[in-house]
Amino acid sequence: MIFRFLINITLIIALSKNLLGQDIHFSQYNLSPLNLNPALTGAFTGDYRFIGNHRNQWSSVTNPYSTFGFSFEKTKLFESPISIGLQINQDRAGDSKLNTFQVNPSISYCYKIDSSNLIFAGAQIGMTKQNIDYNPLYFDAQYNGSIYDPTLPNQENFLQNARSYLNINLGFNYSKKLNPKMELITGTSLFNLNSAKQSYFNDNSIRLDLRAAIHSLLIWNYNEKLIFSPRILWLTQGKHKELVIGANSEYIFEKFMQTYRSVYAGISYRNKDALFINGGYKYNNWQLGISYDLNVSKLVPASIYRGGFEISILYIIDNTPIENIIHRICPDYL
Repeated sequence: MIFRFLINITLIIALSKNLLGQDIHFSQYNLSPLNLNPALTGAFTGDYRFIGNHRNQWSSVTNPYSTFGFSFEKTKLFESPISIGLQINQDRAGDSKLNTFQVNPSISYCYKIDSSNLIFAGAQIGMTKQNIDYNPLYFDAQYNGSIYDPTLPNQENFLQNARSYLNINLGFNYSKKLNPKMELITGTSLFNLNSAKQSYFNDNSIRLDLRAAIHSLLIWNYNEKLIFSPRILWLTQGKHKELVIGANSEYIFEKFMQTYRSVYAGISYRNKDALFINGGYKYNNWQLGISYDLNVSKLVPASIYRGGFEISILYIIDNTPIENIIHRICPDYL
């Protein structure tokens, strides 16, 4: 019990500088687009997009940090360049079971400069509800001089164990076809523009920091079978910064009419935190993605390099009619 207590304290100290007041995000951020940038609402080929995400982290150290995400998007609303979406997140962290539930509706507008240049502007206005359970926590007053005694009162006067606040987020995204084989997609986003209060003790000075992100992706169709996609993500929130550099390679088995089958794999590095590998399978309008984080931060003595497992599922409904191909038969000449 003492060993677990020390591990919990170590984890709280190590992670409080990196996670306290930070937003939910996934390693496979490309499969959680509305958590990355509201302007990515509707930035896909098709009519409807559904994405489910699940992340399980730090199970080797303490009670796992478990995160679920679900998003829905509809493009070309009433045949206009407007798209709408909805992002739902559910996160539970640590022994205190700190629970975060978010509902973020989003909207975006696509401005078409020409067939090779698209600009998206998007916004989210939603709500977050958080609550915490104080009962599983350890307090100094419960140490009787020899051992920890959970039956002793903690002598704390908690003002509340739940709170709700508004989310206001904005973003822009730009895509450009550089040539028939290459496309560049880049964007920037700002989250928590209203700097919501975060204290459970009515301390108005403790607020959620603004989160800014810049992301870029290059899609390179090397040939009919191979696609390479290097990417970079830079995040900043308060005093905390995060840089992710990675690349995927995709091999296409079949691509004909509405049939598409491929596998992909990649590796990324999150600066001073984790090295994560990912892979997946695409079948027509379905995509399955899996990743695992190898922790390389100062938490290694406790984590033993183990980090988080993540799985994502994507499905697109595309009602675009199949193009009729007219065959012209050449006559036979004798």
